[in-house]
Amino acid sequence: MTTQNTAPLDGALGRRMADTIRMLAVDAVQQANSGHPGAPMGMAEMGVALWARHLRHNPANPHWADRDRFVLSNGHASMLLYALLHLTGYDLPMDEIRRFRQLGSKTPGHPEVHLTPGVETTTGPLGQGLANAVGMALAEKLLAAEFNREGFPIVDHRTWVFLGDGCLMEGISQEAISLAGTLKLGKLVALYDDNGISIDGDVAGWFGDDTPARFRACGWNVIGPLDGHDLAALDAAITQATAVQDQPTLIVCRTTIGKGAIGQEGTADVHGAPLGAAAIAALRQHLGWTAPPFEVPDDLRAAWNGRSAGAARQAGWDALFARYAAAHPALAAEFQRRQRGALPAAWAAQADLAVMALAEASTKPVATRRASQLALDALAPLLPELLGGSADLTGSNLTNFAGCRTVTPGQAGNYLSYGVREFGMAAVMNGVALHGGLLPFGGTFLTFSDYSRNAIRMAALMQQRVVHVFTHDSIGLGEDGPTHQPIEQVASLRLIPGLDLWRPADALETAVAWVQALQRTDGPSALVLSRQALPIVSRPAQRADVARGGYVLADAPAGQPVQAVIIATGSEVGLAMEARRRLQAEEGIAVRVVSMPCTQRFDAQPADWCDAVLPPSLPTVAVEAGHPDGWRRYTGRSGAVVGIARFGESAPGPALMQHFGFTADAVMAAVRQRVAASH
Repeated sequence: MTTQNTAPLDGALGRRMADTIRMLAVDAVQQANSGHPGAPMGMAEMGVALWARHLRHNPANPHWADRDRFVLSNGHASMLLYALLHLTGYDLPMDEIRRFRQLGSKTPGHPEVHLTPGVETTTGPLGQGLANAVGMALAEKLLAAEFNREGFPIVDHRTWVFLGDGCLMEGISQEAISLAGTLKLGKLVALYDDNGISIDGDVAGWFGDDTPARFRACGWNVIGPLDGHDLAALDAAITQATAVQDQPTLIVCRTTIGKGAIGQEGTADVHGAPLGAAAIAALRQHLGWTAPPFEVPDDLRAAWNGRSAGAARQAGWDALFARYAAAHPALAAEFQRRQRGALPAAWAAQADLAVMALAEASTKPVATRRASQLALDALAPLLPELLGGSADLTGSNLTNFAGCRTVTPGQAGNYLSYGVREFGMAAVMNGVALHGGLLPFGGTFLTFSDYSRNAIRMAALMQQRVVHVFTHDSIGLGEDGPTHQPIEQVASLRLIPGLDLWRPADALETAVAWVQALQRTDGPSALVLSRQALPIVSRPAQRADVARGGYVLADAPAGQPVQAVIIATGSEVGLAMEARRRLQAEEGIAVRVVSMPCTQRFDAQPADWCDAVLPPSLPTVAVEAGHPDGWRRYTGRSGAVVGIARFGESAPGPALMQHFGFTADAVMAAVRQRVAASH
């Protein structure tokens, strides 16, 4: 299969193709009166060299499985990408270019996956696009090892990423390039827009890194620096990069920001503001550009159009895949299922059997991190697309599972040691999920979710199926002290729209949480798990109720009206059950215990279910070893929250629970007070 187009890059046509990008960018930014024209103007030749000669894609089918992936990590340069998508023939008409940055358009200020055809990931927070690209390249390598057979390279594509100075200043860039170099991701190629300018001006005052040396030290092949406006040099460098098989490649492209803008090029003035009518008129004259705004001359539109070449590329691959399916039908069917993101046909029944078996076998207290591992042992064989991992805490997170195979530079597998790179891990997992074919999960301590929070947020924004395993979930972890004891993290993560956060109370709830997370297709999930052993509180028959996020775990004795409700999650559910038992036995107060492992799932239930579980008229006490504020929407003014709004201490977990008031006596006192106040 050919990997190149044949469009000429030297001479007037190549220059005018680049100028087409420049003019679309400046006209769109000017019309929006908002945006970043400088980077698209400076990167125009980079776009021509890659998209007109080397990028293997099909504009008529943005989801072709074996397409190259292109990531614009410096997402503020979005008009570069929108211009390329429009010109090469994606379903992005000129009317959408005119509506740049406007409400309801397909051309938002920063690229958004699922909104604009051809956009592979949502970029904006700098550096994450680079990490996403590492995840995509990793997915390609693993899927190629799993599915390719002799004579049938059905997974054979590259990941390309454009990035800027800002991406490389962000710390996540180091996490990403170090991992990519270590794993020898030879089909990852980054083109660095080295223009030396950021919003505050010349970066020499705050970014003096020897960038080529930095990448070489991380195991990358480095080409350049070269003139980023020389199409022939760019073409040759990209060709050279594709010949390297065992290292990712960085191409250092020295460019001028705002190239062509008389009096403004090369300055911060052109970075993030419209050029202005006078400057655009001068630019038109300087470039010899006579077409009106938002019009592309016919010869340039023909030179750019990539639909015929894209259709031919996919047709060649389709024919290859048809032969592959005839020779390896089971593999072909599995590949297609994975590309669709569909679960195996027998998943529902097999997963339910696994949950039941785990629940029935769990007769003794167990830490939910260990229950999570037992659930993975049972569920992983049902989902070959699982790619697990941990940020150097496998033995503590217990994210490895029976039969998992560790990924190394020379070996494919289904488990990855990410090293101490929490943010990088989360963003790489986003890239793996975006690529398709694999379902990533990764673990770290809950308190370190702060490091990876923005990538968790991006997974939710992009609605990607990623599972975060967060262990050591409260002061109950003990002696490591307040630096490692999460207080506000659970409440904070619950605020991310689209993130399902599960804090299970025992083995059954943990297994159900895993099943729900794995079969969810419209967003990420977080499993928040204990270090310490927790008692068995739920029953196998309650598994369907667990999946609803909140349910009546234990109620008042038959014939006795409920006087109060205790809501609890995780390690505090056992505490709530003990308080309920004693209130009934010692004081005759009938209490309902509601376990609420996932507030998001509970809130999505019909109102009648929610009101039946939590009757609005009953005094309610919530108990969780975390920040209390989020629970007040369930307890109301007449309720109370037993929580913790200060940092912890270094001591054994049981001593800390006693010290901070997580005792049956404290919960009983809160219930007693609320019941008295309600009369």
